[in-house]
Amino acid sequence: MQQDILINWSPQETRVALVENGAVQEIHVERTLERGLVGNIYLGKVARVLPGMQSAFIDIGLERAAFLHVGDVWQRQPDGVHMGLARHHQNTGQAAPALPIEKQVFEGQSLLVQVIKEPIGTKGARLSTKISLAGRLLVFLPQDDHIGVSQKIPAAQRDELRRRLQALASEHLAPGQEAKGATATGGFILRTNAEDSSDAELAEDMRYLRKTWQRVRSAALTLPPASLLHQDLDLLQRVLRDLAGEETQSIRIDSREQFGRLQAFGEEFMPMAVAKLQHYQGERPIFDLYRVDEEIARALGRRVDLKSGGYLIIDQTEALTTVDVNTGGYVGARNFDDTVFKTNLEAAHAIARQLRLRNLGGIIIIDFIDMVRDDHRTAVLAELGKQLAQDRVKTMAGGFSALGLVEMTRKRTRDSLAHMLTEGCPVCQGRGHVKTTRSVAYDILREILREARQFNPREFRIVAAPKVVEIFLDEESQYLASLSDFIGKPISLQSETAMSQEQYDIVLL
Repeated sequence: MQQDILINWSPQETRVALVENGAVQEIHVERTLERGLVGNIYLGKVARVLPGMQSAFIDIGLERAAFLHVGDVWQRQPDGVHMGLARHHQNTGQAAPALPIEKQVFEGQSLLVQVIKEPIGTKGARLSTKISLAGRLLVFLPQDDHIGVSQKIPAAQRDELRRRLQALASEHLAPGQEAKGATATGGFILRTNAEDSSDAELAEDMRYLRKTWQRVRSAALTLPPASLLHQDLDLLQRVLRDLAGEETQSIRIDSREQFGRLQAFGEEFMPMAVAKLQHYQGERPIFDLYRVDEEIARALGRRVDLKSGGYLIIDQTEALTTVDVNTGGYVGARNFDDTVFKTNLEAAHAIARQLRLRNLGGIIIIDFIDMVRDDHRTAVLAELGKQLAQDRVKTMAGGFSALGLVEMTRKRTRDSLAHMLTEGCPVCQGRGHVKTTRSVAYDILREILREARQFNPREFRIVAAPKVVEIFLDEESQYLASLSDFIGKPISLQSETAMSQEQYDIVLL
């Protein structure tokens, strides 16, 4: 499988397309003004301690002071294990015997802190002194010797993965740590998406995380309080950390400046990916190479056409996403059963791609076309499972339910493409449809009757969209005239092109 990564950079927005065998599989977008603070590490300065609230306000250089609660303060355990009290006692079910905050921090103290919650409204960011650094496959806990595995990985595999991770952590020590023993190297948690990773990939992630932590510690010793020590990687850097792999043939970027920046980052942290970096200098926009903008436009629509003539209808709601498969104009097979089977097979392939392309997460319900034969149903499920196995995001799919539906889940890792690039329609209030002109016309007639019972103007004037005015002049003219006679007042019409179909105004003259 040939994989290429295209990067379109501008000062306000970075867009990344992952292309496999000539087809766009994933789209990633990051806007400069929308980057959050969660994960950032600061050298904070304690501005005020509040014993009554068991909290403190910390100056980290932002407009508003950040908030630190006693439950988010890291402490060394009596037995010498480096772990946060809250995390330890959450696992054991015991009440955390935390020291009062006034005995742990004092005004003017410099404190290494990490943002765990964005500032909202008038509230400042929420902080923790329990530092963690997320990599592609691992989470590094520099204050903790714990070696753990994500609880979402099946229990039968966790012990073996934990032993393997422990051996790697001891084998690949940070520079200068070889003589100090494993207790000085920090702890690791294996992330869900690392379940099938090789030892080489895990070792590279360990080196990257330990090196990043060394840079944070060095910055904390040289920079003044209220300084930013570490910011979570931007999308450009995450391309090398999260997207590039052994199967990646090239990583092309259309900015010379950002190419140099990415090359320097790769040489320090991801040397295996540097050779694949290329500065794209073609005359055509880089996304035109594979018609990426067209793919983005299609990924924002409900309908996905299949090559055979069938199509999918994808509806994304707050609770879940539904995918409906239809045969459409496909009549290529010899009989109806074969037509349905071939359409469903093609749909299984297309659905897996659309989930990645649109980054749909949460509960997903697939309504394949009903199949009579069990072997057809088994083959369609096998094809769906095969395609989902290529997804870098964790997915789980079940079999056909009693109603013939396939239920699956896909982990939410970021906003879907639609949530990032679109917003609720101001005309239909996000319903996805608007009232017909006739429905709006009847609403207007009822409103005039209601107004006529309360007021006594000389004339009623309807100000509405051109299509609504047109229906009053044509099909509904008789009802408009009848209402005018009934209330004993003239009713005039005014077309307003700036109004949407559902908007109207009744002016009393």
